[in-house]
Amino acid sequence: MLPLGNSLSTKITGILLVFFLVALTAIGITLFMSWQLEGAAAAINDAGSLRMRTHRIGHLLAHAPQASPAEAMRIREALRTELDEFDHVFAELRRGNPQRPLFVPRDNDIPADMQRMADFWSTQVRPILDGLLATSNEAGIPADPPAFDDTIRTFVSGINDVVLKMEQSYARNTDILRASQVSLIALAVIGTLFLIRFFFVLVIRPVSELQTGIKRMEQEDFSARVPVLGKDEFGELSDGFNRMAVHLQGLYGTLEERVDVKTRSLEEKNRQLEILYDMAAFLRQPQDVDALCRGFLQRVQKMFGAAASSARLLDRDSLQLCMTVHAGLDDEFIDREATLECGECVCGQAARGGNSLTCEPERPDTALDLGACRRAGFKLVSATPIGANQQTLGIYNLYFREARLLGDSERQLLETLGQQLGIAIENQRLHASGRELAVSEERNLLARELHDSIAQGLAFMNLQVQMLDDALRHSDLSQAQATLAMLRQGVQESYDDVRELLVHFRTRVAKQDLGGAIGAALRRLADQSGIATELELEGGGAPLDAEVETQALYILQEALSNVRKHAQAKSVHVALRRGVHGLALVVRDDGVGFDEGARTAREKENHIGLQVMRERALRIGGKFSLSSTPGRGTEVRLELPRINQEPN
Repeated sequence: MLPLGNSLSTKITGILLVFFLVALTAIGITLFMSWQLEGAAAAINDAGSLRMRTHRIGHLLAHAPQASPAEAMRIREALRTELDEFDHVFAELRRGNPQRPLFVPRDNDIPADMQRMADFWSTQVRPILDGLLATSNEAGIPADPPAFDDTIRTFVSGINDVVLKMEQSYARNTDILRASQVSLIALAVIGTLFLIRFFFVLVIRPVSELQTGIKRMEQEDFSARVPVLGKDEFGELSDGFNRMAVHLQGLYGTLEERVDVKTRSLEEKNRQLEILYDMAAFLRQPQDVDALCRGFLQRVQKMFGAAASSARLLDRDSLQLCMTVHAGLDDEFIDREATLECGECVCGQAARGGNSLTCEPERPDTALDLGACRRAGFKLVSATPIGANQQTLGIYNLYFREARLLGDSERQLLETLGQQLGIAIENQRLHASGRELAVSEERNLLARELHDSIAQGLAFMNLQVQMLDDALRHSDLSQAQATLAMLRQGVQESYDDVRELLVHFRTRVAKQDLGGAIGAALRRLADQSGIATELELEGGGAPLDAEVETQALYILQEALSNVRKHAQAKSVHVALRRGVHGLALVVRDDGVGFDEGARTAREKENHIGLQVMRERALRIGGKFSLSSTPGRGTEVRLELPRINQEPN
């Protein structure tokens, strides 16, 4: 920030303020002198009127003795009026009147002369006139003595001298006023020239220099400089312009070099993006972990020109890094480096710290045991973590036979590639776990359905075989035939259950054809049991996920199986309603029904079919409900909201 004294605004404000004060003072003096001159002119006028009134008083006294009585009375009254007016004017001259204005000049002894004239009037003239007015009668005013004329002439002569002095003072003051006005004109001219010079030096010239410099800069003349003419704002602008010119000159001189640097940087970034894109496309392909690692190492080794590479995955039980895939390594090296403790060597440290590390095996100052890498002839080894979800899954190594330096961008690229590989490995593990879990759940459901159907039938036939054996030992032919009939019926029911289960688990929902699959299931039920079926389709909308609709079909088949086995129904009604919020599936029969509240816990546990339907509904995010009344049938309802079916 500029000091206050060097500021351009301070200089301009100070100069203008000085000129304003000088002009204001000169104008004030001129106005005061004009006011004084106006008062002096009024004083000259009133002093002249005293002279005129004196002559008039003399004239009245001269004509008074010859006047008639009436005329004498009129002259006496006029004389008194003149005397009063004379005293009033004389008194106003002595004290002045600022309101008119009226001032007696104070120079040339004029106030003393006025005082002498006032004393002369009050002691010499006025007593005589008062005496004449006092001795007057009806015959008129007596003639004034001869000495009075001399007194009047002396008084008038004094007034003339005072008026002359006032006129001389007025003339002098007028000359002074004219001189001050001429001085004001000169001051205005000189001030204008000074201000023009001042603004030219402080404003116009610096602006012109800056404009010239800007025009040269527009013509790419970066050697342009402007002189710093002061320490004010324009000086700062000029100095800033020169610094900018120096900076631009430097930038322009190195522009081509910097463009080349930026171009190489962009090319490197594009190459890295292409590498990441190609690697991401490869890692998305369905393949096992070894194939992922092998393909990953082939690409990374080629990208960085490494002589060999390896991938080690972390065994969480033993906390050892186990080499799973390698390329370009001899058998001795592989035997020596097959497993590493977490924390051992550079590889173990990279796995423990989660950061990319490099080492030079031939450096004598290294504190690590790098004998295998040194004997293999590697000059540089990099170890980069393989991680996902903030967890280290392992590391991968690149081995170089030539000494080189891995920059920060290359290290970052290696770490990013390691994260991609870790995510791909973790996804493969999650998919495998998901498949195992799905198989396990399906096996549990299959076991429960087998237990609820075939297992119970086999147990029934086992009892019948025992009864048949007992009847044969006792040669009870009728009992044997009855038991054999029961066995034949049990075998047929078990056969039907097996066929139903085979159809059940082989059934899939074709795309956008859940209604057709439900219709086929109803037709099979009608063919097998003779139960009348009815299908109601309502609404529309996009289908849900195929696996979700398949599970919904399994729930329907389980419900129809229960109708066939237990309901003793004559008809069954199925309603499928679709909408923007999902779908609803309702199965209603007119069978015997049951009392849900009266069932014991053991009965509920043994009826695995209902439990299987509830579990399937829970797996697909649906809501399962069952309502039944003895003698009035059973209703099964499944509701699947669409929002829960979006893929994860």
